[in-house]
Amino acid sequence: MARIVMKFGGTSVADIDRIRNVAKHVKREIDGGNQVAVVLSAMSGTTNQLIEWTREASPMHDAREYDAIVASGEQITIGLLSVILQSMGINARSWLGWQIPIKTSNIHGAARIEDIDGTEIIKRMQNESQVAVIAGFQGLASDGRITTLGRGGSDTTAVAIAAAIKADICDIYTDVNGVYTTDPRIVPNAKKLNRISYEEMLEMASLGAKVLLTRSVELAMIHKVRLAVRSSFEDPETARPTRDSDFTNLTTGISNHPGTLVCDEDEIMEQELVSGITYSKDEAKVTLVNISDKPGISARIFTPLSEANINVDMIVQNVSEDGKYTNMTFTVPEGDLDKALKVIEDNADNIGYEKILSATSIVKISVIGVGMRSHAGVAAKMFETLAKKGINIIAITTSEIKVSVLIDAEYIELAVRALHTAYDLDVN
Repeated sequence: MARIVMKFGGTSVADIDRIRNVAKHVKREIDGGNQVAVVLSAMSGTTNQLIEWTREASPMHDAREYDAIVASGEQITIGLLSVILQSMGINARSWLGWQIPIKTSNIHGAARIEDIDGTEIIKRMQNESQVAVIAGFQGLASDGRITTLGRGGSDTTAVAIAAAIKADICDIYTDVNGVYTTDPRIVPNAKKLNRISYEEMLEMASLGAKVLLTRSVELAMIHKVRLAVRSSFEDPETARPTRDSDFTNLTTGISNHPGTLVCDEDEIMEQELVSGITYSKDEAKVTLVNISDKPGISARIFTPLSEANINVDMIVQNVSEDGKYTNMTFTVPEGDLDKALKVIEDNADNIGYEKILSATSIVKISVIGVGMRSHAGVAAKMFETLAKKGINIIAITTSEIKVSVLIDAEYIELAVRALHTAYDLDVN
């Protein structure tokens, strides 16, 4: 018997038929003798509708009431699933965030989970074989008010619940059947990964992969919660339930597991040199022309940006021949470009530059893999591959397990396909 958390997103619970399909997945695990907790999002589109109504009611609304409104979407889905499970003869009970409780910070709309007491859920699992159907995305502040966790909140809830009840695995059901080496829409012969480490998944999530959000992966890595990405649209009648034996010798892999396991690096026997190629279109480039090349100039640029909560990624500095002046280029999220330009302009006298240039027709391409730690030449191969395709590199940034480059957006598909082939990631 395994203890598992099953999380289903908005598309998986978009209507009653899909909620019935979710119930069949849950029944499969119950029939297999497992203890189950389920975490649900609101129906697809519901949260956006609730946000729109709130803004229509009052553009300057109270953040506490905002949370009370948008948290209601999950209440509907957990109630409906619980009713359907009960009609199938399964002992199920719905739980809102405040009932567990999921204790959070007091930051409404972007609360952080601080503590979950899983004692009652575990007791009911063990004594009554009860399925806990839990509302994702919400919690309870210290003042007793409902809070919401922000983007990706249901994934975060699922991982936190898994840690609290000491689950063997947290299955994240979505509309894809795992994590791929790159976007299959660009590279149709991209491979589905059987395993990926937390660190690689963090990099992929932060660099453009949409399967999991960084916050949930980070929480899983801290608490050593194994994640599995799998599709809610696989046939629940033919998929096998999770078994205890799946976790007895993880270095040999989870036999017949339909998704991708996100786990500790030590649980992966052979590390691939490169696990995936990601891209991010939401990038903007800012260049300050002819600033003085002297100590402290970088602080004058980037401190005001930091104070404005603008995340700066790539930074490139080109010094003139006489060493007196330099051009400073950096990237920011595209949505923050106007804000970043205003911050720079407001600090123009302190920085001192000839002119400021900006562009949005750029894309960041990244090569990711923990195998880079022990193999040389990964970056060189990336640069050579792009050069052969006539693709100019605007900026470069690296970490221990990734190399990212900035290129013109018109070359995105060519670059991804070429790199995917260069690192032998294509399905044979």
